[in-house]
Amino acid sequence: MKQKVVLIGSGFSSLSAASYLAQKNFDVHVFEKNKTLGGRARQLKKEGFTFDMGPSWYWMPDVFESFYNDFGKTTEDFYRLERLDPGYRVVFGENDSIAIGDSLEKIYQVFEQEEKGSSTKLKRFIDRAKENYEIAIKDLVYRPGISPLELVTPTTIKKINYFISNIKKDVYKEFKSPRLRQILQFPVLFLGAKPSNTPSFYNFMNFADFGLGTWHPEKGMYSIVKAMVSLAESLGVHFHTNSNVEKILVDTSGKAIGIQINGEKIDADIVLTGADYHHSETLLDEKYRAYSEKYWDKKVFAPSSLLFYIGLNKKIKNVAHHTLFFDVDFDEHARVIYDAPNWPNNPLFYANFPSLSDPTMAPEGKEACFILIPIAPGIEDTPELREKYLNIVLNRLEKLTQQSVKKEMLFCESFCVKDFIKDYNSYKGNAYGLANTLLQTAFLRPKLISKKVKNLYFTGQLTVPGPGVPPALISGKLVADLIARASL
Repeated sequence: MKQKVVLIGSGFSSLSAASYLAQKNFDVHVFEKNKTLGGRARQLKKEGFTFDMGPSWYWMPDVFESFYNDFGKTTEDFYRLERLDPGYRVVFGENDSIAIGDSLEKIYQVFEQEEKGSSTKLKRFIDRAKENYEIAIKDLVYRPGISPLELVTPTTIKKINYFISNIKKDVYKEFKSPRLRQILQFPVLFLGAKPSNTPSFYNFMNFADFGLGTWHPEKGMYSIVKAMVSLAESLGVHFHTNSNVEKILVDTSGKAIGIQINGEKIDADIVLTGADYHHSETLLDEKYRAYSEKYWDKKVFAPSSLLFYIGLNKKIKNVAHHTLFFDVDFDEHARVIYDAPNWPNNPLFYANFPSLSDPTMAPEGKEACFILIPIAPGIEDTPELREKYLNIVLNRLEKLTQQSVKKEMLFCESFCVKDFIKDYNSYKGNAYGLANTLLQTAFLRPKLISKKVKNLYFTGQLTVPGPGVPPALISGKLVADLIARASL
């Protein structure tokens, strides 16, 4: 008889784990708190506009391809991908921006125009980043974070300096242009930490950016959720929405035996949670929790976000599908996220106009606009603050791109700290999980296997390998392998 696994949450790590476990002949049931599947990767549809509410960048296409290949499929079986050109545009001021093209040659030319001799330096930098990408993505990230020895290989020993130095130091040593420095530090923000606190080894994100490129799945990132749900269902996975788990049940011997929803007990042989790790432990009696409140409070969390979903009554110019607004102090904004948590006076922000590339995302002649301001988790969130920062970014958007935007708004929906907590049980309302600092890497992250409860497992962005959609797919595979091995 098949062993039954109940899985809490339906984010990318959960969807990944569900398919791998079903493939390994487990009876898998996924319970999702909200009415739609996908966790933070939800979609907002309004007045003919479509917005990805969560992840909006499709990086590391090889990791997605590897996932589908494990089931005898390819990406093309589920959705069409387009490599964006430019991958993104970085705006530094009025009539002052740099576009990151869809090939290394284009990017080398842009760097050389900005700083003489920098193209040669960038080639060396990207070669090193590619080496680290091969080591990380083909090997290290597929290790379950059980032992420090997982990081000790003949290859990583030779790379020890990359774990001692940091991204900011390396970038500043090679490049003098403040603009190029910001562009090269930008990918690290996906890891949820300041470049000065991120080990140099993570420069592999620069290869993910420049070398592998930025892609867009037709009809948005929710196409990935639909693909993964379809795959899981074809393997026999059962999905249950509007199912808020109230408790993880543990018997007197310290073994997980199921979950409780609306007072009803649902039996299981194994419990796996892809929900927020901190929240998942609050579903246990205190004696079964592996990590204290003090532990979580000391951890470095990735930012939260203030998000706006805006329907515009016209097409937009002077922007790209992905546009970064770096016209203010990069380091100062980072400081108020990590060092002195507060609302930034002059925020960096990111704007996504998916309908520039994909006409399915907005009605004809109109534009879908998604704006993100990274902020510290746990800070005050009020309607007044949301309105204040909407005006700040829209005023800057109008000035920097030289067009009217405010008067073209058909509607604006917002999402911030309180919503991350309410909808996703997110610790302090963080948006991206636990930052990948040196002391929060690999075996130093919260474990995939519960230390105190037998047959209880965890997956997702607060455990290994870390934040981001590709790491979430890998996290699901790692925990499924651990469960299968333990069940032999």
